[in-house]
Amino acid sequence: MAANNRRMSGKKGAQVGSGGQRRRGLEGKGPTPPAEMRKGHKKNRVAGAKAKQSVRRPAPRGRGGKGTSEMVVGRNSVVEALREGVPATMLYVQQFIDNDERVREALQLAGERGGIHLMEAPRPELDRMTNGLNHQGLVLQVPPYEYAHPEDLAAAAYDEGQDPLVVALDGVTDPRNLGAVVRSVSAFGGHGVVVPERRAAGMTAGAWKTSAGAAARTPVARASNLTRALEGYKKAGLVVVGLAADGEVEVGDLEALGGPVVIVVGSEGKGLSRLVGETCDFRVRIPMPGGTESLNAGVAAGVVLYEASRRRV
Repeated sequence: MAANNRRMSGKKGAQVGSGGQRRRGLEGKGPTPPAEMRKGHKKNRVAGAKAKQSVRRPAPRGRGGKGTSEMVVGRNSVVEALREGVPATMLYVQQFIDNDERVREALQLAGERGGIHLMEAPRPELDRMTNGLNHQGLVLQVPPYEYAHPEDLAAAAYDEGQDPLVVALDGVTDPRNLGAVVRSVSAFGGHGVVVPERRAAGMTAGAWKTSAGAAARTPVARASNLTRALEGYKKAGLVVVGLAADGEVEVGDLEALGGPVVIVVGSEGKGLSRLVGETCDFRVRIPMPGGTESLNAGVAAGVVLYEASRRRV
């Protein structure tokens, strides 16, 4: 009867069988999540609306044109993209995610960068957005890249009183090669890179990462027809130099590299396409006494850009 009297009493305090629930209820629950991730908050609703409008929708095209939004998925990929400064507009975080070091670093980097909205989403929504890829609860939205127009690269160089130094890529489909070329162009004082609109690598998150930040200061232009773009460069006073394994001139012997020039690099396997090769004023080769048959686009461009910058000092 004594036990029953204790349970029936109206006294405050822990009761028999509480299991310490009141004590646990007083424990902290960690830092308050950002407003964009708090369900019911106005910023959460606004971020959700923006997300639905922007996911995988092509952007309007201007003079140079824009690409489409891209999704970087997976914890390691998202963290690496944020570390390398890949531009982003939205970081999606799965509801009730297992909060490991990579998740915490992604949230920290996004918060420090600014301009990146945080959006909490249920797993089915992230599955739908990524077409079922293994996103691991983290998805980073990369905005469309704003391409320049090929004419703008040469015009900007002339406006600065410099001879244009441009690299054009013919049939290069690996974004990492594009990123490496952008990095080399930036390192050797070039004025930009031109890529075809079709069947070619574009400025994806992978290209941004490989450029190691150079993509933020080196413009990339997109040409609807590369041959016509090269002909336009000729009219603007640039010499078109194509790299080819069977080129008639060695790269170190070409005086034209010291003036206004566009260097055309083909794919590692097929080289320059027929029409592009016929448009070139010179076809040059890189001597390789070690016996290697070919170099990838990034390395080949770097060799020729070095020679061009050496002649311009």
